[in-house]
Amino acid sequence: MKPILDLTKNNDYRSWVKELKQRYLSARLKAAVEANRTLLEYYWSLGRDIADKQYANTYGSGFYKTLSHDLRSEMPEEKGFSERNLRNMYDFYRTYNQLIENLQQAAANSSEPNRRQCAEDLLREICSIPWDHQCRIVSKCKKNPHKALFFVRKVIENNWGRDMLLNFLGTDLYERQAKAITNFSNTLPVLQSDLAQQVTKDPYVFNFLTMTEDYNEKELEDALVANVTKFLVELGTGFAYMGRQYRMQVGEKEIFIDLLFYNTRIHAYCCIELKTGSFEASHLGQLGLYVSAVNHQLKTEYDNPTIGLLICKDKDNIEAQYSLEGYNLPLGISQYELTNLIPTEIKSSLPSIEEIESTLEQLSEEDND
Repeated sequence: MKPILDLTKNNDYRSWVKELKQRYLSARLKAAVEANRTLLEYYWSLGRDIADKQYANTYGSGFYKTLSHDLRSEMPEEKGFSERNLRNMYDFYRTYNQLIENLQQAAANSSEPNRRQCAEDLLREICSIPWDHQCRIVSKCKKNPHKALFFVRKVIENNWGRDMLLNFLGTDLYERQAKAITNFSNTLPVLQSDLAQQVTKDPYVFNFLTMTEDYNEKELEDALVANVTKFLVELGTGFAYMGRQYRMQVGEKEIFIDLLFYNTRIHAYCCIELKTGSFEASHLGQLGLYVSAVNHQLKTEYDNPTIGLLICKDKDNIEAQYSLEGYNLPLGISQYELTNLIPTEIKSSLPSIEEIESTLEQLSEEDND
């Protein structure tokens, strides 16, 4: 038997082996994704057959039990044909079918080749996530196909595992997404306007914070920065934290942006201004200054125009919309919600960090004595 050659010192060989490993893992992942998609497309077609043949309407609920028994008899080695799973396939088809049919009808009335491909592309997208994820989405959203598709795309976009999906399915994320009042459609190109709108929410929910009833803007800002990881999750996909009280020189004056982010989806800076009170039109002037400063000093030729987002405690939507019409910079206005508020009198009775540390030091000294 020939001995194994020692090529550990051959850097080119070692690099090649690592490349082969990555290519193999990539190929295996692609194969798994394609196998999953093919399986879900089969489940889609089975659900479509059940809907078309209407056996369930003819024979009642016992039809699923019979079909499950017969399919298992034909394919005893397969495990995907339980009565419950067959019902899931039917619900899967019924949930998204109208979306697919609308695209097919639009394609039939269009001479554009790209339009004809849309229905197939949408089905491939729907079938791109694991079946267990799809079942959970459908069970929560079967009466709202647009909401179901929204969560499918979130799973793809963020690579959510099952637990993360379940956390978000239990929230009003869909209802809040892209709901900020903005002037993006009037101040940005169409494609960027749509993307910028998608990264907004209204309201933002800061339920990971515990604040006192008389908190101020600095305390809110402190708390958000201290919980920046959770704050980024609430902001959504693509936000990268750049800094807080971000200092910039404008003429002979210093300005400080409450929170500065960069969004990798829209390839643009995002200035966030926090207000703990109600919206006032004058707030937009300050935010507009921040946006202009970032455009002049930080934005490069590769970045899209900077957007500004004012997040306040509450707002009058009509007043907010009217106020935005006077600006040619892309600005948005949202509210925020807090769910964990401590009465001020309780806070005053709680020991401070300094008092706790002092007590611990005294206890430590007593133990040493």
